[in-house]
Amino acid sequence: MFPINLDLTRLSVALVGNGQATLNRLRQFDGDGAKYVTVYSEHPMPELVDQAGDRLHRYLPNSADVNAASIMFIVDLDEDKAAELAAIAKAVGTIANVEDIKAYCDFFSPARVQRGDLMITVSTNGHSPRLAGRIRRALENWLVPTWDKRLRELSIQREKWKAGGADMPTLLKKTDEYIDRRGWLP
Repeated sequence: MFPINLDLTRLSVALVGNGQATLNRLRQFDGDGAKYVTVYSEHPMPELVDQAGDRLHRYLPNSADVNAASIMFIVDLDEDKAAELAAIAKAVGTIANVEDIKAYCDFFSPARVQRGDLMITVSTNGHSPRLAGRIRRALENWLVPTWDKRLRELSIQREKWKAGGADMPTLLKKTDEYIDRRGWLP
């Protein structure tokens, strides 16, 4: 596995499903500022209809729909339909995730803790999402909200060092010294 963070303000997303898990994923996308989300649902729950608004299509995506997406999330469909959609995605070159069915996934969504622009993710490569979630909760307790402020402070300082001509080895050294002086990490 190769970890990456995707900017969903720039990529088109197809979200396929009907129930609470689909709604939860859509709320996550909306909270992350995803701009190009299309929801496909044959039997959407009322809250999903409300959240999706005019982004909702009341059918499962066809190959043209899948091809139009950069990435596809298949959430709470039966395995046969999910497998068919995953095969279409593979054929047209759209990366796909079928929640809780590792064999059909091109990628996994990690558990994450976010404080502003600071993000820590935990992945078990699909082997135990529950373990990843528990580790995430432990990290949430440790990663207090002030880490967002710390990151902004360090970013400003780093830009000053760069403007002063610091090269990469110097930036690394100064960053470590700055963090150590403030006792931010053990």
